[in-house]
Amino acid sequence: MGQRRKAREMAVQCLYSLEFSEVDKEYREYGLLNEYPEILLSLAKQEHIQPNSPVYAFAEELVKNSIINIEQIEAEIDKLTDNWDLEDIALLDRSILCIAIYELLFTDTPAAVVINEAIEIAKKYSS
Repeated sequence: MGQRRKAREMAVQCLYSLEFSEVDKEYREYGLLNEYPEILLSLAKQEHIQPNSPVYAFAEELVKNSIINIEQIEAEIDKLTDNWDLEDIALLDRSILCIAIYELLFTDTPAAVVINEAIEIAKKYSS
């Protein structure tokens, strides 16, 4: 498995864990930005990934920027999911979508790569 795939998997796991955080909806972004570093560090330790490694740096970039842009990302998901409310999408699937939509909207990663990575992560972790 490539380093960037591992980073994407860690980012998805981190966002999924954050779904269970009790943060004030009014200060959601602030709360999530304060919670994610500890979760990401814990995930990295489990995978024997050093915090100064490129894998960790990429995972952190994905998580942090997904949180910062969460409203726009969720609006995009909501816009594109006919007959589905955001709350009806499984939490893990929503986390995968958030990372993928972030990469599609805000990075130069080719769409084919982003879609393939999201599909492979979904095959591994989702039903």
